Amino acid sequence: METKTYKVEGLSCIDCAGRIQILVGQLEGVQVCEVDHTTGNLTVWVTMPEFDSASVAKIVADTGHTLVTERPSVEHRRTEHGNPVFAFVRFMFARRETALTMVAGGLTLLGLLLTMLGVPDLLWISLFVLAVIIGGMPVARHAYQEVWRARSLGINTLMVIAVIGANIIGEWAEAAIVVVLFALGEALESYATERARGALESLLDLMPPLALRLRPDGTHEQVPVMQLVVGDHVLIRPGDRVSVDGIVRAGESAVDQAAITGESIPVDKRAGDEVFAGTINTSGALEVEMTRASEDNTLSRMIALVQEAQSRQAPVQRFVDRFARVYTPVVTLIALLVAAIPPLAFGQSFWGEQGWLMRALQMLVIACPCALVISTPVSIVSALTNAARHGVLIKGGRTLEALSRVRVFAFDKTGTLTTGRPVTTDVLNVCLDACGNGLQYAAAVEAQSSHPLARALVAEAQAQNIAVLPAEEVAVMSGRGVTGRVNGARVIVASHLYFDDAVPHTQDICVAAERLATDGKTVMMVCHDEQVCSVFAVADTPRAESRQALADLRDLGDLRTVMLTGDNPAVADAIGQQVGVDEVRAGLLPEDKVVAIRELSAEDTAVAMVGDGVNDAPALAQAAVGIAMGGAGTHQAMETADIVLMGDDLRLLPFVVRLSQRARQVIRANIILALGVKAVVFALALLGVATLWMAIVADVGASLLVILNGMRLRHV
Repeated sequence: METKTYKVEGLSCIDCAGRIQILVGQLEGVQVCEVDHTTGNLTVWVTMPEFDSASVAKIVADTGHTLVTERPSVEHRRTEHGNPVFAFVRFMFARRETALTMVAGGLTLLGLLLTMLGVPDLLWISLFVLAVIIGGMPVARHAYQEVWRARSLGINTLMVIAVIGANIIGEWAEAAIVVVLFALGEALESYATERARGALESLLDLMPPLALRLRPDGTHEQVPVMQLVVGDHVLIRPGDRVSVDGIVRAGESAVDQAAITGESIPVDKRAGDEVFAGTINTSGALEVEMTRASEDNTLSRMIALVQEAQSRQAPVQRFVDRFARVYTPVVTLIALLVAAIPPLAFGQSFWGEQGWLMRALQMLVIACPCALVISTPVSIVSALTNAARHGVLIKGGRTLEALSRVRVFAFDKTGTLTTGRPVTTDVLNVCLDACGNGLQYAAAVEAQSSHPLARALVAEAQAQNIAVLPAEEVAVMSGRGVTGRVNGARVIVASHLYFDDAVPHTQDICVAAERLATDGKTVMMVCHDEQVCSVFAVADTPRAESRQALADLRDLGDLRTVMLTGDNPAVADAIGQQVGVDEVRAGLLPEDKVVAIRELSAEDTAVAMVGDGVNDAPALAQAAVGIAMGGAGTHQAMETADIVLMGDDLRLLPFVVRLSQRARQVIRANIILALGVKAVVFALALLGVATLWMAIVADVGASLLVILNGMRLRHV
C-alpha cells in the first residue's frame, strides 16, 4: 500500500475537511483517506500502483479548494504574502467561487442603493434574487455534498435553509446579505489560515536550489542541490547561503546560523566544524563536504517535524472539535423547536420579521461552529511556526499545552547548565626551587591522551604559548593519572589522592589542593623526578547564559529549578550556586534521575527535563515535557525529545515557556470570545431583536477576531 500526501489550499473548516475525506475515501483504489484541517494536508493510502490524483483534485475543486501537488515557487509565496489588502483582492478573484462572491456582493450593494432611491420593488428584488443565485451556487453545491454524499449536517446546509426561509417570508435583502457575508467570511478564514501556514513554508526559501560543486581539478560547476550526493564537496562563497549539511574541509569564516539555532551572532567555522543548509556564510570562502542528503538535512527535518507536529492536536483542540460536532445538531434541533412550539402551543406569530420562523433561521446561522473550531488550531500553528523560526522545535499542540503547565524544570548538569568541556581554571606553581615549568611538563605527557582533562591542560599550555615538548614512555596508571619521560626526567600527572599515597609533598600543597577541590574543581598535580612542581584545577564551567536563563524562568511565575547530576556533591553544589538553581541532587545514575523525576511529579506537578537528548533519554521520556539542547547537531535529539532547542543557548528556554503560556491565554480568550458572541446573538434572536445579517456578521466577525488574535503568536 502506497501513501500519497497533498496540500489543500485554503482549507480551514472542519466540515470541509470531513466532506473531502469522505468523498476521496469513496474513490476506487483508496484504502484510507485523512484530511487535517489544521495543516491542510490530505493523505491517502492507495492500493493501485498508479493512482491518478486527478480524481482527488476534482473532488477538492468541487469543495471550492485547490489541490497542490508541488511545492509553490518562492515568487508565488512572496506574492501571496505581500500587502494583505492587495493579496486578499487577488485571492478573491483568483478562484471561481470567490469571484462569484464578489459579483454577488456588487449586486447586493446595488440593490440596497436602489431601495434607498425608491425605485420599483421588482427591480431591487430581482437584484437580490440574482445575488442569492450567483453567490449561493457554491453554497448549495456544498450543501448537496454534505447531505447527499457525506450524510452529514454542515454549515452550508444550515445556510441554505436560512436563505430559503428568508426568501419565503419576503426578506430578500437579508437573504442576499447572508449569502454574501457567509461566503466572504469563509474566504477570509481560508486566506488568513493559509497565511498562518505559509509562515512555516517560507522557511523552505532558506534552502538554495543550486550549489557550486567542486571538481577534482579544483574548478566548480553549478548544479541543482537535489543532484548532490553524500561525499560531494561544494564551495560556499562569502554572502552565499550554505547549500548542504556538511563538514568544513578548507577555509575559515563566520556563519550566521540564526535560521537554524536562533543564535544572533555568527559562529566561527574552520576545518572540521559542522555547517547546516540554510545558514549564511558571512566572510571567507568555505569548502564543505556534504554529509546528509538534501531531503534529510537539518532544515528539511525541522520543517517536516513541525508540519507533523501541527497535526498533533492539543487536548483543548480535541475537546473543541468534539464539542463542535455536538453543538451544531443540538442548536439546529433547538431552532426547530423554537420555530414550532410558540406558534403551535401559544398561538404566536410564525411569519414576519418578528415571527418565530425568522428567530429560528437566525439560530441556524448562529449554529455555525467556524469561529469556535478555528480558535485553537490557528493559535497553535502560529506558535509552533514562531518557535521554529527562533530555533525551537515543539512536537505538537499537546506539548505546547503541557509546557504551559510545567512548574518544575529539572536540568542535567554536564553539557546543559555547563559547557561540557573542562577547562583549566587554576595553575599553582609550588616548586621549592627553580624546577622548570610544571604546565610544560604536564602538557608534554598529556598531549598523547584523549581524556577531557588532558585536553584541558594541553589547551591551557597552548593558550599561554608554552611549547609542548615531546614525551617518551607515556603510560596510563590505572585511571589515576599518566606518566612519561620528558627531557630525561620522569614526569607524573595524577590526582591528589595518588600523590598522597606515592609522592611526598608539603602540607601547604595539600591545603591548596583541598581548597580547590572544595570549590568543586578536579585537582591534578605534576612532579618530575618526584619533585612536585605544580597543582592544577580543572572544571566544567557553567555556560555564560545559564544563570540569566534560570533567573528569567523564575520571573515567568511560580517555577522551581532542580539540577540532577551524577557528579559528586561538592562539584554539583559549586555549579548549582554559580548558576542559581533552587535545588541540587548529586551522585545520580541514569535510573536515579528517572526516580527523581517521578518524585518531583508526585504532587500533580508537571515537570520538564532539560538534557542533551541522548544520555538523558530515560529522564526525558519520564518527564511531562522532555527538552533536548543542541538538536542541530544530532537527528536523534530531534526525533526523541518533545521540544528541541536547536542551538546550545539556554536563553531559548524562557522564550519558549513564555510562548506556551501566551498561547494558552490566547486559546482561552478565543474560545470565550467565540462562545460569548454566539450566546449574545442567540439571546437576541430569542428576544426577537436580532436579524439574519446581524447573526452572520457576528459569526464572521468572531471568526476573524480569533484568527487575528491567534496569528499574533507569530510575533510574541
